[in-house]
Amino acid sequence: MKKIVYFEAPSGYRAVGLWNGRDVLDFSRALGIFCAAEMFPADFIPFSILDMVEGGFMSPDLIYEVSEFIEEHKLAPALTVENARFLAPIPRPPRIIALGLNYAAHAAEGGWKPPKEPIFFIKASTAVIAPDEPVVIPRRVGRVDHEVELAVIIGRGGRRISRAKAPSHIAGYTIMNDVTARDWQRRDMAASRPWFISKSLDTFAPMGPCVVLPEDIQDPSSLALSLSVNGEVRQKSNTKHMIFAVPEIIHRLSRHITLEPGDVISTGTPEGISPIQPGDVMEAEVEKIGVLRNPVIEGR
Repeated sequence: MKKIVYFEAPSGYRAVGLWNGRDVLDFSRALGIFCAAEMFPADFIPFSILDMVEGGFMSPDLIYEVSEFIEEHKLAPALTVENARFLAPIPRPPRIIALGLNYAAHAAEGGWKPPKEPIFFIKASTAVIAPDEPVVIPRRVGRVDHEVELAVIIGRGGRRISRAKAPSHIAGYTIMNDVTARDWQRRDMAASRPWFISKSLDTFAPMGPCVVLPEDIQDPSSLALSLSVNGEVRQKSNTKHMIFAVPEIIHRLSRHITLEPGDVISTGTPEGISPIQPGDVMEAEVEKIGVLRNPVIEGR
């Protein structure tokens, strides 16, 4: 399994890395070495995951071929990055398109009926933060909740994408914590207004820690997911309980809008949402991807 990360070295250097759970290897440098050795044209080397997606470099065949090249030529020691800090896989996605009430049990805990059509909404890209960065709760915002979600990164854009072809449009999977200012959301819903602001406050979209290729998650409808606050499990479910599965989401969404490379689709949260407070530490986990950890602090 290959886990792709966007990292920053202590020097400030940023690039794409391969993460084995312990070490980070500089994939951007490795790709340059590989292209030179194989005499491939290398007019452009991606130094971010968005560059990888938009440039067509998220090909599993290419990533595994470069990985084998690293192993064959014993390049790992030279490519290992010490004290790498993980950034959000895509710090400013073109769009974050999220789903509401995509788990029946979560709909029930809010007093709503499960939707017959997907409920899509936009979350501001400026809300994205990296693993271990703090979620900042402004004063007087009221209740703020955590929401662990499986997120899908679109690799190949398109419109009117069939359910059967939807998987071929996916670059990879990551974790999103769809932090929500719940009191503000309820106020807007009661007034029949969009709940964009309640979902989009700065720092309200932790993302990461990595991207896992579709070949390593062939069935996104069978992944355990959970969220803990200060070590206490608050949410625990499985993506098999999603009302609309990933291919269906992509199909339904692309009937109306054109999806583009780098778009992030956050697929909804299960039951167990609860308030978070300054001083808390959230750990959102999705099977095969990892743990997205973020502390909570108070803002102005």
